Amino acid sequence: MLTSGLTGSRIRLALLVSLVTLAALAGGALAVFVLQPLPSSYAAAPYGPLVQQLAGEVSDARAMKHLQALQKIADEHGGNRAAGTSGYDASVDYVAGVLRGAGFKVSTPTYEASGHHGRRTSGAQRNVIAQTRTGDPGHVVMIGAHLDSVEDGPGIVDDGSGVASLLEIATQLGADPSVQNTVRFAFFGGEENGAEGSTGYIRGLSAADREKIKLYLNVDMVASPNGGYFVQGGKGRDPEEAGPAGSATIARVLADQLSKTGVRSPEIIKFVGDDESPFIEAGIPVGGAENGDEERKTAAQAKAWGGQAREHYDPCYHEACDRIDNVNREVLNHYMRALAGTLAHFATSTQRLR
Repeated sequence: MLTSGLTGSRIRLALLVSLVTLAALAGGALAVFVLQPLPSSYAAAPYGPLVQQLAGEVSDARAMKHLQALQKIADEHGGNRAAGTSGYDASVDYVAGVLRGAGFKVSTPTYEASGHHGRRTSGAQRNVIAQTRTGDPGHVVMIGAHLDSVEDGPGIVDDGSGVASLLEIATQLGADPSVQNTVRFAFFGGEENGAEGSTGYIRGLSAADREKIKLYLNVDMVASPNGGYFVQGGKGRDPEEAGPAGSATIARVLADQLSKTGVRSPEIIKFVGDDESPFIEAGIPVGGAENGDEERKTAAQAKAWGGQAREHYDPCYHEACDRIDNVNREVLNHYMRALAGTLAHFATSTQRLR
């Protein structure tokens, strides 16, 4: 577990993101865009001890143990972990237990489920929120994943992979790290029913508490068998697609961290309306990590990242076969290390995105 021993005097360097050519499909044609260097005013403690050590300490083997636990929960509760079911409740208890065991302050605030989208039940449901005991509580760096699956399957990639990544990062970071900003982990329910958990969470905060959240990083599907390497933030014509001001900075840091793990040319794409949406509405800078779902990998992507061209990123997306054997540990490892580095970067940063 990485705690206060990771730091002493922090190394504070100016982050220069090298020009990286990214390829993305736009209207059927190949559009090439370039990541510009971060501004000279970028105030951060980017690649100091915490960033380097946390990114190096996280383990896909330990993350797999969390995925196995989520699979076992689904198997014991009708084959899924959908919000409003006993499988979801067991998932909440599992995640809260892991975080409490690591020393975190954990809460399970409720949100009101609508009963729409074919839900079996409505009424109060639980999110899981945990945060470090250290760092400035007036400046919160937040990362989240959705804890529910669809009713048709156990949701081990969607989004057990995000949940397992956050649990591994949290337990390696520890509850008392030496950080500039408080770090908060969120596990939201009801994402598959219209981002109900994250929406309820944001609406349940006071204006002052919303203002304390300096950024939110959403993690949704990061271990698909034919996965790509996509980053969200700063791309699009309006805040709904690109996020508020500051979102592009989050995306550039995450893309750079992915590159440091050996990923060639991660692509920056638009937001599509997941758990980041209520944060965008609240004016909070957002970033996103996702590896693709039912779309097909292009030949250029397969050449850069491996995998099969013209095949779905995840053939088991929202299906019963989204089980433990659907997990691509290589994709999981790249994303988890990049997410750990990105989180540590902003946790130790004095930059203000908003």
